[in-house]
Amino acid sequence: MRVNWRLIKAAKNSYAALYSACEKNDIILNPVESPEDDITLYSLNSINAPHYLEEMKEASCITIAGGPHPSAMRNEVLKYADYVIVGEGEYTLPALIRYIENKSENKFENSRAFLPKGVATKEGYIKNDTCVLLDSYPPFSKVKGYLEISRGCPFKCAYCQTPHLFGGCMRHRSIDSIICASKAYTDVRFLTPNALSYGGDGRSPAYDKITRLLSGFEKDKNLYFGTFPSEVRPEFITQKSIDIILKFCSNKKIHFGAQSASNSVLKRINRGHSAEDVLDAVELCRDNGIMPVVDYIVGLPGESEEDQIHTLNQIKWVCRTGKVHAHYFTPLPGTPLHQKKPAPLIPEVEKTLGKLALSGRVTGSWMNTELRFFRKNKNE
Repeated sequence: MRVNWRLIKAAKNSYAALYSACEKNDIILNPVESPEDDITLYSLNSINAPHYLEEMKEASCITIAGGPHPSAMRNEVLKYADYVIVGEGEYTLPALIRYIENKSENKFENSRAFLPKGVATKEGYIKNDTCVLLDSYPPFSKVKGYLEISRGCPFKCAYCQTPHLFGGCMRHRSIDSIICASKAYTDVRFLTPNALSYGGDGRSPAYDKITRLLSGFEKDKNLYFGTFPSEVRPEFITQKSIDIILKFCSNKKIHFGAQSASNSVLKRINRGHSAEDVLDAVELCRDNGIMPVVDYIVGLPGESEEDQIHTLNQIKWVCRTGKVHAHYFTPLPGTPLHQKKPAPLIPEVEKTLGKLALSGRVTGSWMNTELRFFRKNKNE
């Protein structure tokens, strides 16, 4: 059977990871611009999913959907797709493809009994009771992607799908596996929920593990750690972590999430740090000659005008020495804030963010959330 991968800009890294996993099972994922026979795969997030659901429904081939949105909304997506993979796909996707092949050849008396766990159909769903051991699968092979070093997050921020998709326990790729994969690149960029959590439980930096990782690369590698396409948490930015980055890495920026400057909002969304932690992180970056790039979510549910002014004032302060990436809150399925409405922005927020954007100090999509996924991404 021919297995096709529907090319979607926001799913480039998923394509790289799943191409590698399928290749290990002698399955090649052929890139396509529209659904083709025999099987077409889709990896969707909650912003771009509405643009592809009807295409899946009208496809004449077998369709399989995975990614953050189908994982959280499997029953909705099953109105359009034949199969939905819930959660991680490295093991489940090749197993499902083999199942479809055997089913088409009438090799099952009761095919439902052989459906892999973690796959949902209109007939039902059995939850997967295992998780992926990262070292069992290269992060990429022929189709190149970023070098994923960790999965999972223990913080469970109320707006974030990561812990619901990958679990609350950190899993790390081994240093030897990471070093081996890095041979494909001169400039090495890492994929992880929090770069400074590498090697630990995710709640505090494991400085020894980070040092062992970064010191193990060949001297001709340009390492970008704690910047695009990943970020860190502000309370992880300490003098010790900055010293390690300055010693081993090429990046002159550190990208971290503040999300709000209101401590009451931060507590409500279970962020796990304070507004003061953000100030400390920015000052540490500034004192060490590193540009801070700070993420904010504006319009978080329940924000008052006072909360928005706190955040706006902090954004203006950050912009004196750094840059800000801001976007309007989007309720994501599978999260505690899924059913919550965004707070309307006060005019001063829109006006000031627009002014700072014109000067190049603010980027993002606080007016149109879809811009994050349908415009060309630029490295921070």
